[in-house]
Amino acid sequence: MSNKIRSIIVGTGKFVPNRVVKNSDFLDHTFFEKDGSPQLRKNIDAINKFQSITDIEERRYSEDKYVTSDLAYFAAKEALETAGISGEELDYIIIAHNFGDVKAGQNRTDMVPTLASRVKFKLGIENPDCVAYDLPFGCPGWLQGMIQADYFIKSGDAKKVMVIGAETLSRVIDPHDKDSMIYADGAGATILAASDGSAGIISHKAQSHTLNQAWFLQMGCSSNTEYAVKNDLFLKMDGRKVYEYALTHVPLVMKATLEKAGLTPDKVKKVLVHQANGKMDDAILKRFFKLYDVDNPPSTVMPMTIAKLGNSSVATVPTLLDMILKNEMEGHALETGDVAIFVSVGAGMNINALVYQF
Repeated sequence: MSNKIRSIIVGTGKFVPNRVVKNSDFLDHTFFEKDGSPQLRKNIDAINKFQSITDIEERRYSEDKYVTSDLAYFAAKEALETAGISGEELDYIIIAHNFGDVKAGQNRTDMVPTLASRVKFKLGIENPDCVAYDLPFGCPGWLQGMIQADYFIKSGDAKKVMVIGAETLSRVIDPHDKDSMIYADGAGATILAASDGSAGIISHKAQSHTLNQAWFLQMGCSSNTEYAVKNDLFLKMDGRKVYEYALTHVPLVMKATLEKAGLTPDKVKKVLVHQANGKMDDAILKRFFKLYDVDNPPSTVMPMTIAKLGNSSVATVPTLLDMILKNEMEGHALETGDVAIFVSVGAGMNINALVYQF
């Protein structure tokens, strides 16, 4: 691999669904505890507690007529327009997702052909040397795609790679599980290109912890035993264990990635973290800076979208990046020379981080 080649971001795009689902829309839901018993507290109390923990006020769900590959296509098309290039120039299309195309009301995954092939088809790309493949890696999937794209580019195998994160989590959640209020739909796309300048990806690192942590997120039956007779599987999470895992391991991976880049926290302009849970992300940031004996992180270092967009899994970080670069996040900007850390954590359990200079 050539150390002279850098992978730079030349285009971004996103698709944020128009359908807004507020916390109050869950007032008529019947929530059950993990043991299958109905919850004792009133819904309004459960919702208020949920918002105080996660910071989520509302989220976006896809229109029924769209599936995940549609959302990915919309984001990809915008990224190509932003980059000012043709899809025929792409050497790879990598799509990170976890559930494929799930049609509204069906709760069944559809992954053949791959979503990447579907997006390539929708874009009308003829070039057979544009390789399209999918990447299931939990919520860190988009960032892992960026890491893989960086390897392709630095090896000289590719000059332009599109990485997309897209998901319709609203189709795989249990309406009787309070955790279902966390999840949302969306898509974000990024195009990386080879460059010999100083900007671009500087370092990255990933980890997978599976010995005791593999099943913190998994598919399972509904919390409502009567509803479960359908034999459908839903996304289930042990929230407490995920929280403790993230606070223990994510700051260390961030630190290792920053040290690999030869940088210190005072050089970091932004931390673009997976929008999983507002309070958890705040705690991750504080623990990261505490590793450098900094008690109070800069107030503007970590932009957040989760309050309005919820947790759209692989789409959260690329969506956030696109919003910042297109001046859609008030009080947040990234300019030439700025350094940012991208970081994510999710099912697997997987963690990754990447240091990028603009």
